[in-house]
Amino acid sequence: MKHWKIALAGALMTAPSALTAQAIAVPVMSGTRLDISASGEVTRVPDLAIISAGVQTLRPTATAAIEENAERMERVRSALKRAGIDDKDIQTSSINLNPEYRYAENQPPTLTGYRATNTVNIKFRDLKRTGAILDALVREGANQINGPSLTIDKPEAAYDEARVKAIANGRARAELYARALGMRVVRLLSVSEGGAIHMPPPAPYAAETMMVTGSRAKTDIDPGTQNLSTSVSMSFELR
Repeated sequence: MKHWKIALAGALMTAPSALTAQAIAVPVMSGTRLDISASGEVTRVPDLAIISAGVQTLRPTATAAIEENAERMERVRSALKRAGIDDKDIQTSSINLNPEYRYAENQPPTLTGYRATNTVNIKFRDLKRTGAILDALVREGANQINGPSLTIDKPEAAYDEARVKAIANGRARAELYARALGMRVVRLLSVSEGGAIHMPPPAPYAAETMMVTGSRAKTDIDPGTQNLSTSVSMSFELR
């Protein structure tokens, strides 16, 4: 009786490890393993432009440079508000004040003034109005404009479409290899995503072009298209 109790206790002690081993066991593969990589790509028209706009002023004193810069920057911000740009789409990126010197040979540098710079990043969600807004900013005192950087505002749905295409391409490629080998695809063993890639066109992007209408010029933004892709690694069993 004592020996029977000891045997039963030993069996109970080993049960959890046996269950654990069963949970992580990998199914035995009797066929041939095929590992492939596949990708899926979709094309979208950008719906968001990010542009850097700012004001730079040069005055004899630091106070004068900052005050004039702030005044002109306030006009720029007001122009953006009148154009319907939300506060959340206007972000200060840099504020700088630097002394300016004149250099002459064999003489110490001479302070000539101070340069103040204030720059904001602006998100434009209506690309058709971007050019008109930029022209308004210049009229209100913005003398530094860089961009635009065109992108997709909410790309996840496009990436999901690319993922579906990548899986379909992977299955089609597996079937192709199986036929070439005189075999058939039995099952999918594993799949993993390699990552999503946003591929804007080579720089310079279709950005700002000056179009003359009568005696006035206006800035146009050409959005073009952008590619979004994702890749997957897939393993199949062939027999």
